[in-house]
Amino acid sequence: MFSSGNVTIHVSDMDRAVRFYTEILGLKLVYRFGDHWASVQVGNTLTIGLHPGAAQPAGGIHGGAMSIGLELSGSIEEAMKTLGAKGVKFDGLADEGKAGKFAGFTDPDGNQLYLAELNWSHVDQGEGQYQRA
Repeated sequence: MFSSGNVTIHVSDMDRAVRFYTEILGLKLVYRFGDHWASVQVGNTLTIGLHPGAAQPAGGIHGGAMSIGLELSGSIEEAMKTLGAKGVKFDGLADEGKAGKFAGFTDPDGNQLYLAELNWSHVDQGEGQYQRA
């Protein structure tokens, strides 16, 4: 069901956050999607996602905190159905258009997680300014 994952940090200033994680900490910038998302890599095993915090979070993902993102290899609806049958309660489903679909939920201790069905087709086709770093 899962193909990869990341820890997402909700930030107030994307440029400042990217500079901190790349220039100060020396991590590798893998992707930068304008002010919407940046992925930095720690070695070969951890991806940190930088995402702007929002007053009205999409898919139940709350701003000003960290969350764990689980990238799906299949459909988000099927994953939600499977996990819902096991007692997982979702905060909603957000369709972010070109970015994909997202659904937030919490673990038993209240830690934020989310499912992500990402849409890479516009990136793979070179649309817009979204290039691999």
